[in-house]
Amino acid sequence: MPHDQPRDFAMSCPLPLDDHATVQLAHGGGGRMMRSLVDAVFLKAFEASGDGTAAPARQPPHDSAVVQIEGARLAFTTDTFVVHPLFFPGGDIGRLAVYGTVNDLAMAGARPLFLSAGFVLEEGLPLETLGRVVASMRDAARLSGVRIVTGDTKVVDRGKGDGVFINTAGIGLVPPGVEISPCRVVPGDVILVSGDLGRHGMAVMSVREGLGFEGALESDCEPLAGLVEALLFEGGKAEGGATAPSAKPQAAPSSFAGDIHCLRDLTRGGLAAALCEIAEDARVGIELDEAAIPVSEPVAGACELLGLDPLYVANEGRLVAMVAPAAAAWVLEVLRGHPAAHGPAEIGRVVAGHPGTVEVRGLLGGGRILDLLSGEQMPRIC
Repeated sequence: MPHDQPRDFAMSCPLPLDDHATVQLAHGGGGRMMRSLVDAVFLKAFEASGDGTAAPARQPPHDSAVVQIEGARLAFTTDTFVVHPLFFPGGDIGRLAVYGTVNDLAMAGARPLFLSAGFVLEEGLPLETLGRVVASMRDAARLSGVRIVTGDTKVVDRGKGDGVFINTAGIGLVPPGVEISPCRVVPGDVILVSGDLGRHGMAVMSVREGLGFEGALESDCEPLAGLVEALLFEGGKAEGGATAPSAKPQAAPSSFAGDIHCLRDLTRGGLAAALCEIAEDARVGIELDEAAIPVSEPVAGACELLGLDPLYVANEGRLVAMVAPAAAAWVLEVLRGHPAAHGPAEIGRVVAGHPGTVEVRGLLGGGRILDLLSGEQMPRIC
């Protein structure tokens, strides 16, 4: 050893800096910094009850809050959409706002009923553009079987709003006997996805960056409430609409409804973020078979070119389901027969070992760990 080198010298890989005095783009990316922000700022301030007393024990985070009101269970969610550009292959900010909110309600097993819509408009936005967005929201609400019943509009100075931002809130009814939550995930559960991954994020990026990829890259922006209804109720598949919940009173729960333990739509952070959060919250391990995870050739090629992992790329019409082994074949059959699922697949299992960790087994037998991203991989995609 050279005489001028310290004897205790050791190589190390420092963790990314996540202690900031200001808001960073990564705080909205669906990764570790966003989770830390929610825990340290919002939950710390809001989890006390209205009268200032301690709140009940908090349930693991889910896509919607489920609250009891006079004997009924309501799912309640809110979301804000700032996607850039406003229009992209396969969708636009208006359709995204409706479907994103409907899908969050559906992940709690709720039948979506009502939405609100709040608009932040930038001075100078063409009224023709606004009209296209609003018409898209109207059509998306009709297809999803929901009504937009209230809203608000604000206008900000030119250069302060990037066209239009949309905030939505949604209310849905959770039927008796339906209990979908990360709390119910247990070792042995089978993990299924409803279709190929990464389409939305790559479609937005292709337009934003002016990239021309081989093959069609369109967003998977689609409502999932009808698909969830088909899983939970006998005869739940809508007769008149491809993906909307049935307008008829819901039938009896399907024989496997109780075996559907958790659902999550794969938005910011993609499949990886969703599974990492569930593994941490349920204190279970997750093992995936990389060869079984469906990724289309155009998405795989685009991700390879840009140095992105498709497991972290956002989707807006895909869900992951954790189901009991006895129900896995039936759930996969329902997915394959529903128009809102596109190439569904069984991709892994929940295990008792390595709780809080997601492992991916590669094509050659090796493994890697999936973790929540510390930075922002793809800003402004929803």
